[in-house]
Amino acid sequence: MKIYQQFINGSLVNSHSSDWIEVENPYTGEIISRVPKGDNEDAYAALEAAKKSQTAWAAKPAAERAGYLKQMAALIRANRIELAKTLASEQAKVLPLAQVEIDFTADYFDYYAGWARIYEGEIIQSDRFNENIFLFRKPIGVVVGICPWNFPFFVMARKVAPALLTGCTIVLKPSSLTPNTTFEFAKMVATLDLPKGVVNFVSGSGKTLGNTLVSSPITDMVTLTGSVEAGQEIIKASAENVTKVSLELGGKAPAIVFEDADLDIAVKGVLDSRIIYSGQVCNCAERAYVHKNIYDKFIDKFTKAMKDVKYGDPFADPVPAMSSQIDKAQQEKIHEMVVRAKAEGAEVLTGGKKADMPTGYFYEPTVLVNCRQDMEIVKKEVFGPVIPVLPFTEYEEAIAWANDCEYGLTSSVFTKNINTTMQAIKDLKFGETYVNREHFEGMQGFHAGWRKSGIGGADGKHGLMEYLQSQVAYIQF
Repeated sequence: MKIYQQFINGSLVNSHSSDWIEVENPYTGEIISRVPKGDNEDAYAALEAAKKSQTAWAAKPAAERAGYLKQMAALIRANRIELAKTLASEQAKVLPLAQVEIDFTADYFDYYAGWARIYEGEIIQSDRFNENIFLFRKPIGVVVGICPWNFPFFVMARKVAPALLTGCTIVLKPSSLTPNTTFEFAKMVATLDLPKGVVNFVSGSGKTLGNTLVSSPITDMVTLTGSVEAGQEIIKASAENVTKVSLELGGKAPAIVFEDADLDIAVKGVLDSRIIYSGQVCNCAERAYVHKNIYDKFIDKFTKAMKDVKYGDPFADPVPAMSSQIDKAQQEKIHEMVVRAKAEGAEVLTGGKKADMPTGYFYEPTVLVNCRQDMEIVKKEVFGPVIPVLPFTEYEEAIAWANDCEYGLTSSVFTKNINTTMQAIKDLKFGETYVNREHFEGMQGFHAGWRKSGIGGADGKHGLMEYLQSQVAYIQF
């Protein structure tokens, strides 16, 4: 069993706390590591280190800062196989998907390194004679990043890369469920000549270490990927210091299948968006609306496809489509939602129960029909391989039901009609809309939600701007 240390001020160090967090392999049920259950002293030490190093770090040319991101990318690639195995073991993500996450993370560091000579300020026209107005972009300062358990390594990079590139320093807290891959990376970062304190990795509970990080006056920005409830707690904890927050929270993505859709493309798109990482992805398709004239055909094809989904050991060959849920609590939550849906009148066409497996917390891929728009299963995030499918009659009805939601992260439409496509993009109230494809964003886009799905966003140019603040200078000559 591996035992990890905190990474604070450029060194791997023991926690001030004597308590530990045990990390479980969700597929086998084995305890595979222990990480520190850090306390307030760990939080203070990491924040002080980040604060002490920030001014000198920001003074370096952006191209020099980018060089360290390139070194991080190279380290990840040099250790890509072992990192993928670590990731698959700590979260029961099928190995090929874990490998995609590792490789994408390396690409992400390189992508943001490429922004070093690109991001810029502005020259603004003045109303006065012989005056220039300059708008400078400057680093926001000390960033606290809090990561989720579903894509822990990629989201780590999503916070670390733009923060470091823009001249910020960062204290990053991985999820207590999936900290191992991040701490393996911390050991690699410790081999670099990166200035001390620029990046720090600390583990601990959200209510103690996490709250101290978020509520500290040292912290200039908090970036969280997590649940709505976690986001609400972050807002409360950061309020006293009016700290900037950037939050990516939950989702309940609708997929709308119009009458003229290619059914094979639609079935594959919705299926891929529902079972990726066992349905534990915030931008997954969580509900489907299908035109009544093709509803029966879609249901037949889609139900068969869901029945054919293979699940099992994340390291198996041939590779299953999905594996275990992250833990027993998540499995129970999914099952309880399905039970309540059935009590409200929903019919299970396939799945609808915990899978009969010797190990792991599996839930069968599940298709529900006879659902109503007002049901919990249609309104609340499931975060598992379960999807209600509802028929609609008119365009306006589909759009109204899709928008009838407290979330606003992603959405999708399936149609061959460009006019329907453009009208739906205009009418849907979601941060992202995918057309004739699965839900999965690109690093050069902007991943941002509406309503309870978040504040701010990540990726691309606009994600970079989250870590910058403006200073305007009026220069009379």
